[in-house]
Amino acid sequence: MLHKLSEKYHIILASGSPRRQQFFKDLGLDFEIRLKSVEEVYPEQLQHHEISDYLAKLKASVFTNELKANEVLVTSDTVVWHEGVSLAKPQDAQEAFDMIFAMKGKSHEVITSVCFTTATSQKVVHEITKVIFEDMTEDEIWYYINNFKPFDKAGAYGIQEWIGYTKVARIEGSYANVVGLPTHLVYKVFSEIAQLFPEN
Repeated sequence: MLHKLSEKYHIILASGSPRRQQFFKDLGLDFEIRLKSVEEVYPEQLQHHEISDYLAKLKASVFTNELKANEVLVTSDTVVWHEGVSLAKPQDAQEAFDMIFAMKGKSHEVITSVCFTTATSQKVVHEITKVIFEDMTEDEIWYYINNFKPFDKAGAYGIQEWIGYTKVARIEGSYANVVGLPTHLVYKVFSEIAQLFPEN
């Protein structure tokens, strides 16, 4: 469906996340993976989606001077927002335990921002999904951490893993967003770009 876009633009996904890479494949996009490291630090006054919006744009900033006219760079960031605090990727098992323990039996929000950058423009979109956890025991939390080692995930969990199968009571919003990418928004933005090109 996005063949016109692929014919006109070279898409760059700046993400090492295997989940986001698989989503791009499943959307039928032709893309290149291009990675650059950036220190993910944001101004402390930012709240909620402002954090993920800022970080998605920050990740794009290290590429902007090298983008060619026919390239679209996609960067993304996910924030888990719980009781007024942004839960990032845990540094160790104890921090992962503390995060999950704080969220058990409660709701939190998963916010993913996606930034589309070209040589001349930039667009940021974000999606918010509410996730409600069942209560869980300390043994269950440690079982998940020890077996799935969720240290590369904001909020210390992956909904597509054991904890999602057993301890997510319900979600309100996009499931794909919780996995790591609001695919319906990505498709929508790319479709809008593709519409700029008339059929040959």
